[in-house]
Amino acid sequence: MRAFILGLLLAVGATATAAATGETNPMQNKTESLVVGGGCFWCMEAVFDHVPGVKSVVCGYAGGHTKNPSYEDVCTDATGHAEVVRIDFDPAATSYAKLLGVFFDAHDPTTVNCQGGDEGTQYRSIILYADEAQKEAAEKARAAAQAGHADPIVTGIVPLAVFYAAEEHHQHYFAKNPTAGYCRVVIKPKVVKLQEKGVISE
Repeated sequence: MRAFILGLLLAVGATATAAATGETNPMQNKTESLVVGGGCFWCMEAVFDHVPGVKSVVCGYAGGHTKNPSYEDVCTDATGHAEVVRIDFDPAATSYAKLLGVFFDAHDPTTVNCQGGDEGTQYRSIILYADEAQKEAAEKARAAAQAGHADPIVTGIVPLAVFYAAEEHHQHYFAKNPTAGYCRVVIKPKVVKLQEKGVISE
């Protein structure tokens, strides 16, 4: 009994010391990131905004060679960049693998350089990995997703060099402009469909 009380006092003391010195659990407040492109980044952002465990979603450009590209630059099809989103998430609440599952459900990964009526290399299906662990997870997710498609998946898996955030008016476009034509005709039906399938939350 005396040993139990001593152990309890030591544990309480250690907790108090950690609080006083500002120490935190290394798993607390941890954030990891995933960068993917699957057509218009407005669509991808709207989808991942409804995924539990996601802290933030940022529209941007990656995978090309032009430094600091603008939206207009990317639309010329000459920068090499794709429209992508950077998804910052809490690994204690969701996982890289689960988010890749949402990614493959949220677009058609079998079409080359287009999604629906959006055509051009900037709309290609792409996963940009930060390290070998992400690369391996992406390859496994792509292989698993192939089982649900008769046509071959064309999603590229490439290293992430630089992510460039898009202009402010592209951020949270669906949330800001729910009645805009593209939002009503393209984005909302996609979000609703995934909600009905249980892929994302309401």
